[in-house]
Amino acid sequence: MDQYPKGICRLAVVPMRANASHEAIMLSQLLFGEHYQVLRQEGEWLEIEVHFDHSKGWIHQDQHSAISQEYFKQINLSDYKVCTDLSATIFFQKKKVHIVLGSILPISTNELFKLEEQIAYNGSSKSLSQRRDFDFLKEEIKKYDNAPYLPGGKTPFGIDSAGFVQQVFKLCGFKLPRKAVEQKSVGKKVDGVDSLLPGDIAVDELQDRVYILLEKNVWVGVNEGAVRRLSNHENIDASAVFRRILREA
Repeated sequence: MDQYPKGICRLAVVPMRANASHEAIMLSQLLFGEHYQVLRQEGEWLEIEVHFDHSKGWIHQDQHSAISQEYFKQINLSDYKVCTDLSATIFFQKKKVHIVLGSILPISTNELFKLEEQIAYNGSSKSLSQRRDFDFLKEEIKKYDNAPYLPGGKTPFGIDSAGFVQQVFKLCGFKLPRKAVEQKSVGKKVDGVDSLLPGDIAVDELQDRVYILLEKNVWVGVNEGAVRRLSNHENIDASAVFRRILREA
């Protein structure tokens, strides 16, 4: 039996750091509802592995919410919801909590959920596993327009290149890794610019960036400090790897 302690994020956003220190760089973030296992403890800090994408980092113990092994397994077997509002408010255990786009809402008729969660939510959401098409993807991308660049960020209020692509596809029902170097292996390889279709991604390892093709010669991604559109492949290295995800459904 897996004996690693389990946890779940019960705050809007929690930083995941490279080391057990508030001064360490932020590698990623936990959003409300994301669950994880605790790998080890060092003083007041916990090294965790997020279940969704297996990313690892350190969080402070004050921002850790423990859950049972049974509940962790139940979450893994359930099709929960993902928040599709830019920001929203939920009532969790009779307390108001502000959440952001991409947060997980473990709403279910299962008795274990009813006992442990006690969540009330009236905002917009969709099934996390429900795969959507390019038209839906375009609408979700708009919610991140001009989001400022933040290393390790995953929200419209601060995001990095791989985080932007991961979160947009997450809203469309696809699981992508957290790092750009890992995203070059998802989906199907596209051979050359002439074969690209809207929704394909370009992984530029040299700049550690990932872009999404919106239409011919128009890409979107983190560039010059924010999520912006690029034309004619400018700033995308010639060695970039092109991948197709949407049409793999």
